Amino acid sequence: MPAAILARFVLLEARRGGLPWLAAASIALALGLAAFLSQVAVTESLALQASIVAALLRASAVFLIAAHVASSTLRELNDKELERMLSLPLSRSTQYLGRLAGFALCGAALAAACAAPLLLWASAGTVALWALSLACETALVAAAALFFSMTLAQLVPAIAASAGLYVLARSMAAIQSIAGGPLAEASLPHEVARWAVDAIALLLPRLETVTRTGWLLYGPPDAGAYAAALAGLMLYTGLLIAAGLFDFHRRNL
Repeated sequence: MPAAILARFVLLEARRGGLPWLAAASIALALGLAAFLSQVAVTESLALQASIVAALLRASAVFLIAAHVASSTLRELNDKELERMLSLPLSRSTQYLGRLAGFALCGAALAAACAAPLLLWASAGTVALWALSLACETALVAAAALFFSMTLAQLVPAIAASAGLYVLARSMAAIQSIAGGPLAEASLPHEVARWAVDAIALLLPRLETVTRTGWLLYGPPDAGAYAAALAGLMLYTGLLIAAGLFDFHRRNL
């Protein structure tokens, strides 16, 4: 199957490009930080270690997949490799989806690698749920990075746009809480700002509901809430894929 072959090429490129070594360095850094915290924390040292390590590994996986997707895509664009691939008897949809499948598999591998150290603090079942959630999260980031890379055609703007989307989606719940808090000033400009925040939130995925550190500390999430959170991620990923396919088909490379 052509899409599977393209996905395999993406995985080979990731292995040869040093992505596994970067993941290993991130894990080593997280474990080193955990060892340091075990020496300086006065109380709740295990909970503190799990929280910091999980947050650091999640951020590392997201950043690595975004940077890898953007750099790989733009290297193909600059080297005219994508134009040569388009000369083959393969549809643009096959080319786009094959690459995205390879990037999503890279994200899943990163999620599994980042979840493995968390077995030191949580049960295997809980860590598996956390890893599956992170794999879906990295798939969404890969779809966003591929879309922005194709659209912006520059490395720094593509990574910045992907990171900005992720950080905004992660922090939107906190922004809404601040905007609608009891200490907020009751005025027309504030109400307009609150409505604007709520409108932006409708356009973003609910990332605050997935890959939560609390799962590792207090037990696995409710099955219904977990399934709904992952379904929301997959729906938003599908929207990014549709937008990327539309842009890829209309462009003249």
